[in-house]
Amino acid sequence: MTKEPLQAAIDRYAAANAGTKISTPSYPYNDYLNQVLLQVQGGQLTGAVQLDVAWLATLAATGKLLDLKSVAAGQDYAAAPLALGQSKGVQYGLPWTTAGIGLISNTELLTKAGVTSAPKTIAEFEAALTAVKGLGGGVVPWAGMTKVDQLKDIIPWLWEFGSPIVENDRIIIGDDPSIEALTWYKKLYDQKLIAPDVNRVDARALMSQGKTAFYEDAIGGRAAVTKSSPDKDLGTKMVPVARPVKNAGDKPRHLAWGQIIVVVNGAGAAAAANFAKTITTDTGYSIPWFTKAGLPPTTTAGQAATEVKNDKFATDFTSQIGVNSSASPFWIYPQFSQMEKVLAEEVQAILIGKKTPKDALMAARDRMNALIK
Repeated sequence: MTKEPLQAAIDRYAAANAGTKISTPSYPYNDYLNQVLLQVQGGQLTGAVQLDVAWLATLAATGKLLDLKSVAAGQDYAAAPLALGQSKGVQYGLPWTTAGIGLISNTELLTKAGVTSAPKTIAEFEAALTAVKGLGGGVVPWAGMTKVDQLKDIIPWLWEFGSPIVENDRIIIGDDPSIEALTWYKKLYDQKLIAPDVNRVDARALMSQGKTAFYEDAIGGRAAVTKSSPDKDLGTKMVPVARPVKNAGDKPRHLAWGQIIVVVNGAGAAAAANFAKTITTDTGYSIPWFTKAGLPPTTTAGQAATEVKNDKFATDFTSQIGVNSSASPFWIYPQFSQMEKVLAEEVQAILIGKKTPKDALMAARDRMNALIK
């Protein structure tokens, strides 16, 4: 989905900057961070590196990243995306695309089930899921995450029930709100309103086949879902939904998502920083990136472009999900991936009935606090 427009941007930049040579090594997503860390720590990688925003603190801890504050100064970046490129107050990354991870609905299935408006509260969400279950036909009301590799999606639901998750640099799950959240999630699992063994890939497949009314994804997921769907009109039926809140009037909470570009200090660092600035700020690069990959720009000029404003899905996603997205409380720790894995393992233990929500969350709390150094 992104390979062709990315190569086009690289080719355009090289053509516009005589003498510039850009090599493009790449790694599988699940192994990307480990490979980059090994290359950086071994002094074998310098230049611009594309990063998931979640990985910034981990890579910054190597001490090899360039401070890009002076590069970002005077540019048109929106405040929220720019902040996602910071770690401990240092501007290590330039934001390339940011949004959040949130619910996307299939309005056709919801209408068939008699649900005519997006649920705003958790009680309304449950009622909608129950109505969709009544359709039968193998429909999964909500393709919520139930596999370990994606159970970090539980984080914004913990927020929604009132748990801060981290307080005074300590993990505090096992508090009453987090127990209430997991008791609720387990209830939906037992009632078959969500299905076992589902991760993002499975959820996208269910949405693509018209077999789920809700799933959670980043904004770029739409392209993957519609591309593989037999329903050529599916894109018009996919509508972003603000996360249902516990009490009417509460603020919807979503986990931030995005891509940044960092620069590893060393040979060619200055040229790499200019490349990163250009492709993230120049609308001649960011708008084609948006139109081909569906990933929104991070500058105010880019966000105001006609191509972005005329894309209803993109504008709805931003207004319903993007504006209420926050960084994971774990991202400040270089050990964040181990912490998320611990949480996921304990949540799965709850779902399959091996532990109670209280016991599992308290175990997760103790295991995660032991990882903080």
